[in-house]
Amino acid sequence: MLFRFFFLAFRLVFKSLSANLGRTLLTLVGIVIGITSVIIISASGQGLKSFVLAQIQSFGSDYIQVETKVPSPKRFSGHIQSMTIQITTLKIKDAEAVAKIPNVADFYGGSIGQALVNYRDINKKILLIGASAHAPNVDPGLKIAEGSFYSDSDDKSLAQIAVIGPEVKETLFGQSQAVGQEIKIKGQNYRVAGVLEKRGSVSFFNFDSVIYIPVRTLQKKIMGTDHISFFTAKVKDMNFLDTTIADITDLMRKRHNISDPEKDDFIVSSAKEAQDIIASVFSSLNILLLALTSISLVVGGVGIMNVMYVAVVERTYEIGLRKAVGATSFQILSQFLIEAIIISLLGGTGGIILGFLISQLSSLVFAYLGYDLVFTITFQSILLAVSFSSLTGIIFGFYPAYKASKLIPIEAIGRK
Repeated sequence: MLFRFFFLAFRLVFKSLSANLGRTLLTLVGIVIGITSVIIISASGQGLKSFVLAQIQSFGSDYIQVETKVPSPKRFSGHIQSMTIQITTLKIKDAEAVAKIPNVADFYGGSIGQALVNYRDINKKILLIGASAHAPNVDPGLKIAEGSFYSDSDDKSLAQIAVIGPEVKETLFGQSQAVGQEIKIKGQNYRVAGVLEKRGSVSFFNFDSVIYIPVRTLQKKIMGTDHISFFTAKVKDMNFLDTTIADITDLMRKRHNISDPEKDDFIVSSAKEAQDIIASVFSSLNILLLALTSISLVVGGVGIMNVMYVAVVERTYEIGLRKAVGATSFQILSQFLIEAIIISLLGGTGGIILGFLISQLSSLVFAYLGYDLVFTITFQSILLAVSFSSLTGIIFGFYPAYKASKLIPIEAIGRK
């Protein structure tokens, strides 16, 4: 009995929709646009989140980063101060002291500079990364394609030695051998010890266009400083990550004679913390964007309501006749409500298909531009889109359906 009722209701619905195909299609457009927006926003948010997390994970997940920070008491803005104040208190000896903490396996300190690099008649300003010799042990993305990395003795003796990125090799040497050649950095000769494997851009920073040199060499011979910008410590056991962060923080405060945490001139963070923060930020942002996108569904819902009102007016006689021969108010209500839901679901299906196509096209465009950014459509996003479209049909189709179910048969037949 129930099956027969729904079968009849669906027949009447499709008969009505096909009889007014143009109006139905125009109504579907609003729902399609709304659901497409939901799919694209959800897919792009998920894809961007995965992209950023993958960028962080490319450095590994078992490390703790210590960077300089401008002390920022509550009455001042640390961000404003950091634009005008340079912190010079972070030293290599701080990193060496942290390396003695039991759960720290290895470390490297680093600074970043820039200098004019020359080879024969080629002159180019290139970014320099001064790093300790153990950098490849800590950063899994730092791999040698040709030659070798420099050693601890090279670093301590201020050796003028360089390891170049693949794009630097291409710029300076083309297809020629780079290892063993001499280049000039800031007018001084540096021997090329190795060439890095292609790494690409990480967090929009191109690691293929940099030159690594010993950090002490960068300090003394190029930048004229005795401090570093950061150091990275590799963790032995991730189960003790929080304890190790606390140990590093306590040791750094002791070495820098800091008793008030607000006067910290450093900040200690881990890859796990960064991943958790990014995941939280993207989840909140995605919810906000979906909430804004839902406005377009409201517009589509208003279109459904208008169509249903017109359908009720056009079919007043039919409604009256059906009620006169025994159709109940619930059956009339169900018929028009099913019609609104079907319109929404058809629009939702079209929106999902269009959203999928646009997402795939966007992924191809980013891949062409060299970014591994994939717009990911999840089962949750499809479920969300179907739920949105169904609710739109129910909410905006209910009132016209309710009005139709309350028509009095004699009055409805008399309006023909």
